[in-house]
Amino acid sequence: MTVYAIVGAGRQLGAACARRFAAEGFDLALISKNEERVTALAEDLADETGVQVRGYAANVRDHRSVAAALDRAVQDLGPIEVLQYSPLPQKEFLRPVLETTVEDYAAAIEFSVYGAVAACHQVLQGMRVLGRGSILFINGGTAFKPRPKFAGTTVAFAGETAYAQMLHEALEPENIRVRQLIIPGGIEPGHPDKDPATLAETIWEMHATSTEFRTFAMEMDY
Repeated sequence: MTVYAIVGAGRQLGAACARRFAAEGFDLALISKNEERVTALAEDLADETGVQVRGYAANVRDHRSVAAALDRAVQDLGPIEVLQYSPLPQKEFLRPVLETTVEDYAAAIEFSVYGAVAACHQVLQGMRVLGRGSILFINGGTAFKPRPKFAGTTVAFAGETAYAQMLHEALEPENIRVRQLIIPGGIEPGHPDKDPATLAETIWEMHATSTEFRTFAMEMDY
């Protein structure tokens, strides 16, 4: 079987998505900044799911480390068929526009754009050899509607969205799907639309059946 790789794997959405894809027979590559935590998560999911699971440490603001982690995943597990880019934005990206500095914007763009480009570039050759694949971008509501209270993510998610849309147009003829999920207001355990398990099912459908570039976890009300 091929591999489902998550850049930004954690114990809420990342773990729920890992379980959903493992149920379909995918092996799992989990990538996160904290090596100890991602290794522990990989061990727990391996015990729970019975598939091969590996954890890799990488900082999405260091695009070389992202590429290296994905390269190791391919060597360890095999070709990556599905890539999910869903790192959780840092708090300094959520400042009001009048308080956000050049350095804040630069960090947010490294996080959301350069990291995403590095990850996609690393896996695309393998997907094109397979003749299929999915690249799944997970974003908050500011990727669709600018919010001056959250300037860093608004600007950085705009760049990430533009990149994703360009990939979508370029790769659709090659049977490689590029999809974006918008989660207004963020993940909420227990919420009927934004619980991790519910979102994981949506993300699986984005890979398996969706024909639209963008999906909303729920209707935007702002």
